[in-house]
Amino acid sequence: MCGIVGAIARRNVVPILLEGLKRLEYRGYDSAGAAVLGGAADGKLQRIRSTGRVVELEKLAQAQGLNGDLGIAHTRWATHGVPSEKNAHPHVSGSVSVVHNGIIENHDAMREALRAKGYVFVSDTDTEVIAHLINSNLRDDPGSGHALFDAVRRSVAELVGAYAIAVISEADRDHLIVARHGAPLLLGLGDGENFAASDTSALIQVTQRVIYLEDGDVAELTRAAVEIVDTQGNAVERAVHVSQLSAAAVELGPYSHYMQKEIFEQPMAVANTLEMVTSAQSLAPQLFGVDAEKIFGDIDSVLILACGTSFHAGMVARYWLEGFAGIPCNVEIASEYRYRQSVPNPKALVITISQSGETADTLAALQYAKSLGHQYCLSICNVPESALVRAANLRFLTRAGPEIGVASTKAFTTQLAALALLTMVLAKMRGRLPAVRETELLKSLRHLPTALQSVLEVEPQIETWAREFVPRHHALFLGRGIHYPIAMEGALKLKEISYIHAEAYAAGELKHGPLALVDKYMPVIAIAPNDALIEKLKSNLQEVKARGGQLYVIADQDTRLTGDDVLHIIRLPDHAGLLSPILHTLPLQLLAYHVALMRGNDVDKPRNLAKSVTVE
Repeated sequence: MCGIVGAIARRNVVPILLEGLKRLEYRGYDSAGAAVLGGAADGKLQRIRSTGRVVELEKLAQAQGLNGDLGIAHTRWATHGVPSEKNAHPHVSGSVSVVHNGIIENHDAMREALRAKGYVFVSDTDTEVIAHLINSNLRDDPGSGHALFDAVRRSVAELVGAYAIAVISEADRDHLIVARHGAPLLLGLGDGENFAASDTSALIQVTQRVIYLEDGDVAELTRAAVEIVDTQGNAVERAVHVSQLSAAAVELGPYSHYMQKEIFEQPMAVANTLEMVTSAQSLAPQLFGVDAEKIFGDIDSVLILACGTSFHAGMVARYWLEGFAGIPCNVEIASEYRYRQSVPNPKALVITISQSGETADTLAALQYAKSLGHQYCLSICNVPESALVRAANLRFLTRAGPEIGVASTKAFTTQLAALALLTMVLAKMRGRLPAVRETELLKSLRHLPTALQSVLEVEPQIETWAREFVPRHHALFLGRGIHYPIAMEGALKLKEISYIHAEAYAAGELKHGPLALVDKYMPVIAIAPNDALIEKLKSNLQEVKARGGQLYVIADQDTRLTGDDVLHIIRLPDHAGLLSPILHTLPLQLLAYHVALMRGNDVDKPRNLAKSVTVE
């Protein structure tokens, strides 16, 4: 969602701020802004804001000669108040300027208290409350050499909700103050300069040395050093990490869009995720952490908590875990789980799945599960130092690399690879994986990247299909068994970036309602692996044909289906048995991509959506 960049240096930081915002565009935003001190403004704050893209903000900066050695910048995804210049960050109160990610839940009460003190509100945002509050506290105690730092500390103690903030003030040109609670924020360390951002990718242009702040931390950055205090106000040292993220990893290279790049990166991403078993002769629980063997031996069920695409990965895993490992599994939408009365089971393994590891609903669901007495937690995530990883007993990193496109692709397939690996480990520990079968499955895992590469070869056929979808307004996706969640993921992808309304159904449910929608204008996409349910699926396809529907079928090479004028077939050049859902995902991603492209949509930044949903 929203993005933050901050910098304090002995040089003009405006290019750093703007480049950082460009690298955060993938998160989704509807306005952008920056504020700086220094330069030719005689210590006065300079601020620019725009409801356009960052490139428009860059033009404003050039036109106004924006220059300074201390600054903050922001991309906003609207929560409180419509996208507009007055609601764009940074917000200003007196000498104070603030950028903010998150949601302040007690902003109404604080707004009334601040109005009573004479503060006038000019925006519809919750963030403006923070600016006025800090200004108020700064006025109450202006004398200290750390006045801004102390004012921010006192202010955040009054906030209820989630926030990551960066603050500068005309009254203090030598300090950048940041704080976080429930929203990601990190520091970047330079030589005679220091930085802050909501995402590592914003800072790789200037440093790879980063510090991940903990919940409740407040940090004071100067050009020479950083100082951090925790919730209790105690000085703390946080570990310095050298980021492995490279500039090349977040650049387009020869591709037209990040989504296209990330679709084609999937063979390598899956290979990297499974690297630890590439040369292994057997599967070990320690792949998931040093305590995994003990924890896995004590559990009697699994509870998966996730949102969106990660929820679909969890649904696939339920078929694997119950059908192959023989362990009961429940999958919950994280945003729903935390608001219903459930029956906790301390012997259950709680698995949270998230690309960013900062998904607000999933983090809150994990905390709720812990409050109910769940003691065993495994995080499957793509970001090593994310909040979700730090909150879990066990962790598995998917190693997908940076995923910039809003519509998740390689994050999903690497999550599936990780969940397949987990299933095999649990099956082995429960005595359901004979040595011969273990050897076969390890061979399948090693072959998976090659199989994915071969599936990408169907792209020209997918492009031909895509032309037929361009004028459509609705689509149905069908799958049976373990491929039903893949149909759900395919429908989600089409919705997200092509803006075609799409729904997924378990194919056996056609006759219970959805069949009423089928006509020659309703394309029906079906996943047809050569598995135990293929004959059942064929009957469902006949139901569509009998109603004049147009069928588009993704089939295995050996699936006995014959194409005709209304039944269009793409046969995958490889198959993967137990891992079949991973292969069948790629054609659906390509279909969504090419349909969206042909409809003239912004493939990487679809309307109304954000990459990392860090607010509830």
